[in-house]
Amino acid sequence: MENYKEINKQQWNDRVEPHVESEFYDLQGFLAGKSSLNETELKLLGDISGKRILHLQCHFGQDTISFARMGASAVGADISDKAIAKARELAATIGADATFVCCDLYDLPQQLEGQFDIVFTSYGTIGWLPDLDKWASVITHFLKPNGKFVFVEFHPVVWMFDDDFQKVGYRYFKSDPIVETATGTYADRDAAIQTTSVTWNHAMSEVITSLLKQGIQLQDLQEYDFSNYNCFSHTEEFEPGKYRIKHLGDFIPMMYSLVGIKKSF
Repeated sequence: MENYKEINKQQWNDRVEPHVESEFYDLQGFLAGKSSLNETELKLLGDISGKRILHLQCHFGQDTISFARMGASAVGADISDKAIAKARELAATIGADATFVCCDLYDLPQQLEGQFDIVFTSYGTIGWLPDLDKWASVITHFLKPNGKFVFVEFHPVVWMFDDDFQKVGYRYFKSDPIVETATGTYADRDAAIQTTSVTWNHAMSEVITSLLKQGIQLQDLQEYDFSNYNCFSHTEEFEPGKYRIKHLGDFIPMMYSLVGIKKSF
C-alpha cells in the first residue's frame, strides 16, 4: 500500500493531543519527575549513564527524555511532526539532554549522523512497518560495533485476536496490510477522533531472522504473560502495573523482549 506512510502519519498526528491529555500518559506526573519507563526495559538496559541512545518511533518523547534523566544522551525519532514538536517542547521545559528528528524510520540514515551505544524501541512499533529487513538495517546502521539493541514489544499472538479477544481474526504471519478505521484511541477510548491505520503482523521468527541477517547477535529473548499497559479490551490489573485479558488469564503471551549485540568484525 503505497500511501501507508501518509495515512499513518496523519493518524499519529491526530492522536497526539488526546494522548498528551490522557491519564494513560500521565504528563503531569512525568513533568514532576516520574519516569515513563517500566521495570521490564530498565532491567534490559542496565546502567545507561554516559551512553548515547537512539530511540526509534519515540511518539512525543517521554521515554527518550526518561533516558536523559538517567544520564544518557538521547535522540528520539518519529514520523509524526506534531509528536516531535511536543517532544521538543517537553525536553526544553525539563532541560533534558534529548534531541528529536522527525522523519519516517526508513529515511533516518539520511537524516541523522553518528552511531550509538544503544538503539531502543518498544511497545506497538513494528506493526507500522511493512519491511523488517529494512528496519533491522536501520538499527545496525546506527549501532556502534558491540552496541546493544533493546526491544520490547507486544507479542504477535495478541495481534491475532479481534478487539474483544473473543476469536482469532488475523494471521499470525505477515500478510496483506491490515487497514482499519476506529474511533478513540488506546490511551483514551472516548477521545473524539476517528483514525485510519495501516499495519502488518510480524511473527517472532521474522523479527529475529531480520536482525540476524544484519549481523545483530541475539543475547536474550523473553516472553511475558502480561502487558505493562492497560491498552487492550477486557483487561484486569492482577498486580500493580501488570495487566491481562480477564477471560484469558495467563494462557497467552502478551509481550516479548529481546536484546541483540552488533557483531564486531
